[in-house]
Amino acid sequence: MISVSKTCSFLLVFITAQAAAIAADQPNIILMMGDDHGWDEVAYNGHPHLHTPVLDEMAATGLRLDRFYSGHPSCSPTRGSFLTGRHPNRYGTFSPNWSMRPEEISIGHIMKKAGYRTGHFGKWHVGPVNKSSPTSPGAMGFDEWLSHDNFFELDPVLVRNGGAPQKFPGEGSEVIIDETINFIGRAQKSDQPFMAVVWFGSPHEPYMGLPEDLALYDDLPTEYTEKSVKLTSIETGEATTRPLRDVLRERYAEITAMDRAIGKLRDHLKTAGLRENTIVLYCGDNGVPISGDGATNPFRELKGSVYDGGIRVPGVVEWPAKITRPRTSGLPTVTSDFLPTLADLVGQSLPDRPIDGESLAPLLTHGMPSREKPIFFWDYDNSNEAENHPLPYIDPKLQEGTTPLIKMMAGKYTRTFRNQQHLTIHATDFKGPRAVVFDGYKLVVDGENIAGNELFSLADDPTETRNLAARYPAITEALKTKLQHWQFSVLQSLTGADY
Repeated sequence: MISVSKTCSFLLVFITAQAAAIAADQPNIILMMGDDHGWDEVAYNGHPHLHTPVLDEMAATGLRLDRFYSGHPSCSPTRGSFLTGRHPNRYGTFSPNWSMRPEEISIGHIMKKAGYRTGHFGKWHVGPVNKSSPTSPGAMGFDEWLSHDNFFELDPVLVRNGGAPQKFPGEGSEVIIDETINFIGRAQKSDQPFMAVVWFGSPHEPYMGLPEDLALYDDLPTEYTEKSVKLTSIETGEATTRPLRDVLRERYAEITAMDRAIGKLRDHLKTAGLRENTIVLYCGDNGVPISGDGATNPFRELKGSVYDGGIRVPGVVEWPAKITRPRTSGLPTVTSDFLPTLADLVGQSLPDRPIDGESLAPLLTHGMPSREKPIFFWDYDNSNEAENHPLPYIDPKLQEGTTPLIKMMAGKYTRTFRNQQHLTIHATDFKGPRAVVFDGYKLVVDGENIAGNELFSLADDPTETRNLAARYPAITEALKTKLQHWQFSVLQSLTGADY
């Protein structure tokens, strides 16, 4: 007769072995994002000056997402959509330096539940990264992190696992890639699949480039000197004005350095035998900056706008085990698609709350001719928050960041985050530029410098210059109705109804 203890031991070994086999079959995942990196600022999209050989190779050999959108025209909200699969207005991340809410469920939580080792490296910007923060990477499901409250340049000051800030000498993009490589090694030793979220500080201003990267852009067109742009002074941390040519030279140097760091990561995956079954994604968090840096931007407007110049960004994915031949997709996709995609790939259920993104698993593996869900954009007008909703959602003491950066704000070099309670819905809450992309069309409502609604054909009018609203009133009204219904759902979430 077999004893109960021996039977239990056998079952434990069997279950452990089965779990290990399942984990071994799961893809590793690396999700990278640039800061203020617009759609055109890669050579593979025809940029006349930039050197981006690594991203070009990824686009040429993997899946090129030609109509990829950031979830918002600015950084913190987009990062919230990336983490949660939900529009950031649902939890009060309205604009830069507005934090998430602690009750949100992130890709970190979901992937940990699936047995993954999770890490975050680089820019966070949805709350402080110190240990006491209820919206730190650790609180949002990441096993380890080396992160910054906002953005960083050369020799970044970062926080490791919530501790005291410390300086890491080197080029910022390479610093966080080196940390990612070390994290991958630790995951391998523990026999766990891994997910690394790698958010670069580049190419956000103020700009700092290495001499060898700056030299690549010594011959930019002289006509760029005729225009000046506002940006942050490296010396003072306050606003200054400089010739566009000098600014672009430094900005492009940062992009090239970031590209090179991505190449270092890809080389490591190959050397470590991980390349085949690792999903590697790169995208931007919003369009080129509104300060005037977008010298070659082909789209309407820039960062801060719900027109494509503010929300269309580069997007490329590699997964050699499944993406076996080069493909280019014109299907509209967005940062909020990542959470449902990852949950789908690793067999986890979605959080029991409204999810705005849609799984792209079919697109990665074999193709996806259309999407079921519209993509909604909304640059919420938060000017009424302080008046109508004065109570903080999180204790202000827990919203103080610790990692310094060059750019001064509110008289200091660190960041203070905010999030407000919003218990009731007001008529004014529906304000702000907004848009919906669905079924080949894009509707823009209350955008800047327009009267009424604008309807554009995505395929025929990528620069959004021909308003079809009068020609197709039924399509316009149908999309407007979808947008209004969605806004009401978002505002219900904002009151805390999802928790």
